[in-house]
Amino acid sequence: MRPNKKVFWNILLIVAVTVVAMYFALKDNFSQIVAAIAQMNIFSLIFVLGWGLAINVVIGAGYMVLARHYQKNYSLKQGTVVAFTGTFFAGITPSSTGGQFGQVYVLKKQGFSYSDSVGLLWADFIIYQTVMMIYVTLLFIFRFTHYVNLNAWVWIVAAGYLVNLVVIAALYTLALFPKMYIWLSGKLPIWLSKLHLIKNPEEQVSIWMEQVTGFTEQIRSLSKNKKLVLKTALVNFVRLTMYFSLPYLVAIALGIPLSIDQLIDTMALASFVTMANSFVPLPGASGGTEVFFTMLFSGMLGKLTGAVLLIWRFASYYIPVIGGALVFMIFKNRMTAEEEKEKLSEISADLSSSGDGEAKAESNVRPDSEKADPDLDSKTETPALNTESSSGSEPATPQGDAGKTRNMSIVSLPSALSASDAPCAKIEPGI
Repeated sequence: MRPNKKVFWNILLIVAVTVVAMYFALKDNFSQIVAAIAQMNIFSLIFVLGWGLAINVVIGAGYMVLARHYQKNYSLKQGTVVAFTGTFFAGITPSSTGGQFGQVYVLKKQGFSYSDSVGLLWADFIIYQTVMMIYVTLLFIFRFTHYVNLNAWVWIVAAGYLVNLVVIAALYTLALFPKMYIWLSGKLPIWLSKLHLIKNPEEQVSIWMEQVTGFTEQIRSLSKNKKLVLKTALVNFVRLTMYFSLPYLVAIALGIPLSIDQLIDTMALASFVTMANSFVPLPGASGGTEVFFTMLFSGMLGKLTGAVLLIWRFASYYIPVIGGALVFMIFKNRMTAEEEKEKLSEISADLSSSGDGEAKAESNVRPDSEKADPDLDSKTETPALNTESSSGSEPATPQGDAGKTRNMSIVSLPSALSASDAPCAKIEPGI
């Protein structure tokens, strides 16, 4: 299937699943939900939607911090382009698997090598995953026991937490025991191919070895730069705080009377939704996100849970994905225009250099042709030099053809050679 068709079907799947999930989330209190959204202050709505976009700017700040390890002048604008590109591709691919491919493309266009691009994304993933697990663990400690008896869905959250814990543990064991994982990378694709689970095992071995080697090198590099790690961790802490607090801001904007003490509750529940989404492989975790949000937040938000869900989902997913698509399209079009401009500059430079070469060749030919005419004159005037005898007493006998030839060969041999080029000088202007 072509990439464009895959994107189309993924977007169609997102829309279809979201419509179904939203229908069940909104159908019981539809009139109340519509009324709550209708009375919402327009500036509050803009603020909430802008908050979702601002999260991606913070993600871009994290990329900027890491990228300056490679390029000192890397800007926040460049990092934001990488962030929005990742949001777009992760949002339209199953299990968010396409985000890194789009980001590598952008980083390469920004002047990074493939290995540095992959290394930067690995570093961001490791630090983000570590900070998220520490953050969620603290929220679990403070709030999990409070909700465990209120909703059976919380146990799915606990399972998702364990899955993410296993992922982060695997990452760090990979850093501690790289030789074991490199050995597995060389053997596992071959074993899987024997079970007919994968094709082209040699190609997979090469890919896996490159990924594992790049990851271990990145871990080794990060361990030597603690200041860089701390800066990136701080940015990711701000990023997660903004994301987890978004439902609280939406609820306040809708006029739901939540106290400041309930901010931690909403952040904990938002983190539980993130953990539960580990089991939803659909693009954007569509369907599952709406279900988990409704189940977990209904006890706090009551009949207006659907209204908060609708605005929250637009602010945290749909608007950033649309924004990411626009940012990526603008970036790609600009890169294409610059590449075409560079190609045109190269072509005109080649034409200019070839034109200079031709002009130089013409300047080297013209003086010889211009010298040919005096030589022809000397050739024709040479016999007149011998019209009198050397003694001057008698008129000299006119020379014959042999005399002319002899005088040409002795007196004007260079003229004869130059004269032989004369026809070329006559043809040249017509070339």
